[in-house]
Amino acid sequence: MKTLIIINPISGGEHRDKATLERVARINFPHADGVFTKYAGHATELAAKAVQEGYDAVIAAGGDGTINETAKALVGTKTALGIVPKGSGNGLAREIGMPMMYEEAWVALQKATPTACDVGVANGEYFFNMAGVGIEAQIAQDFAEYGKIGKRGKWPYFKLAAKDIFSYRAQTLQVSYNGKEEIVTPLTLVFANGTQYGSNFNIAPRADLTDGLLDMVQVHNTGKWKLLLALPTFFSKTFRPFDVTDTRKTPQAVIRAEGDIVYHLDGEPKVARRELTISMRPKSLNILIPHRF
Repeated sequence: MKTLIIINPISGGEHRDKATLERVARINFPHADGVFTKYAGHATELAAKAVQEGYDAVIAAGGDGTINETAKALVGTKTALGIVPKGSGNGLAREIGMPMMYEEAWVALQKATPTACDVGVANGEYFFNMAGVGIEAQIAQDFAEYGKIGKRGKWPYFKLAAKDIFSYRAQTLQVSYNGKEEIVTPLTLVFANGTQYGSNFNIAPRADLTDGLLDMVQVHNTGKWKLLLALPTFFSKTFRPFDVTDTRKTPQAVIRAEGDIVYHLDGEPKVARRELTISMRPKSLNILIPHRF
């Protein structure tokens, strides 16, 4: 299999030199070509070139940003995406069962199988794991800012989410899906392709990367202390005692609001003017998934 390895040497804040990162990759894929990213968006350029040159797979070693950059160029092609998690959340990597240890992930990829997975689209841009409207986007923005000065991970995310729950003012949205129309004022409205954001925070436990549908999860704007007490339960896939969410499966949704709609795509904050359309491209990205998954 003709393979290109893309490594982001600064993802995750790991203190490993480039030689060490490259050596581990080449031990497991001795005949692959390899390159380090040098700037934002570089992984997309490298992956697009790999498609043109007929590579069978592109393995991205980095955080969620590097994985997303690489995946964008592979949608709708025969070139498969391999993932080596090297970030803090690692949402998509966890979703497909990749080991979180750098060395173990490379070993798992040796026996991985290409699987056609769904891809989300929001106002023409791809997302691969989660998109969200509301406090979702605010937390994403705060988490991105926090990551510049502090260590990212489960506990910082939990603290930021708890803070925003007490300060966020919910926006009224008109949501059209499955032939229905609803007016909602949610704390957040999530469109999940996978089950979790990362760090095992499971917002949509029944989501499936291959079912052609999004799990639209509304987190109710209910009592703040109730929401705060419910937060730890999202680290379980079955324990939901506080009834703070409502989930619908749909292939498409349109969200309208007065003024701007703040949303995020896989943790990257965005802004739409008055209308946001979210849909699915079923089975349009081949992902190398470990056999044990």
